[in-house]
Amino acid sequence: MIPRRTFVASTLAGLALPAHAQPQAWPTKPIKLVVPYAPGGTTDVVARMVAEYLGKRLGQNIIVDNKPGKGAMVGTALVAKAAPDGYTLLMSVISGLSISPTLYGGGDFDPMGDFIHISIASRNPSVLVVNPTFEAKTLKEYVDYAKANPGKLAFATSGAGSSNHLLGVRLEQVIGAALVHVPYRGAGPAMIDTIAGNVPSMFDSLPSAAPHIKAGKVRALAVSSEERSPAFPDVPTMKEQGFPDLISYSWFGISVPANTPAPIVDRLASEMQAVLKEPAVLKRWEEIGAEGSTMTPAEVTRFIQSEIDKWTPVVKASGAKPG
Repeated sequence: MIPRRTFVASTLAGLALPAHAQPQAWPTKPIKLVVPYAPGGTTDVVARMVAEYLGKRLGQNIIVDNKPGKGAMVGTALVAKAAPDGYTLLMSVISGLSISPTLYGGGDFDPMGDFIHISIASRNPSVLVVNPTFEAKTLKEYVDYAKANPGKLAFATSGAGSSNHLLGVRLEQVIGAALVHVPYRGAGPAMIDTIAGNVPSMFDSLPSAAPHIKAGKVRALAVSSEERSPAFPDVPTMKEQGFPDLISYSWFGISVPANTPAPIVDRLASEMQAVLKEPAVLKRWEEIGAEGSTMTPAEVTRFIQSEIDKWTPVVKASGAKPG
């Protein structure tokens, strides 16, 4: 039998443990998902689907917080400096992590060292669209117009440093004719001006352009995927129209600040895999021409490093400028 004084002393000692020593449940409050682009673009579309279904699985609201600027680097930097407690997530994008740090001559964050990369929510091809009044009906006609009017044909994008910006630069290199890049603070504002005719063309991610193509507000000339998108089987690829060097995809993932506790990282990774199997998410991805990913955090980390290695020399060789 334990002596009464020993039992009481042990009990009191247990009660005296500091609060921070007790295991804490996560999450216990709403979570912020930082989107480094303005509302209306593909990043925002993907983020809001992820926020809805990931929030349901975690039992907390996930609030989408749009922080555009500097080729997705503004929002990305905010998350790099956030507390590593699982309450600030990043909708990581190819531009913010793999392109813009080189395009802008560095940044105040390390794309690999300052983050833990958890999931790739979707991968999407780009699409070249034009205002319906623009004369080109095919990619060849678009290129012919550009060659006949060097330095006069403008294309809008979601911003300097985006994959769509570099796709436009790559087209310039391939055809040997200068285009005019018009960067915006997000795909939404860029699409508004393209629809209005303030800019004749736009390189956009297929998911954000999809509803405008279906509504006839813009005309799609080509997609940058290996094969035609099942969502738009009538839109030919750039490859089949004679431009195999223009195969390109953008991607959107979930990352958190470095030093986020492993149990939170593991939970997010597990729940994201479940989210990407949700019938509603699968249906939405199919509608907009996107595809999910089953990569683990370790695989995502290797993938993003490979994207940095791929795009860094391209940016340097292109001579592309921020704006």
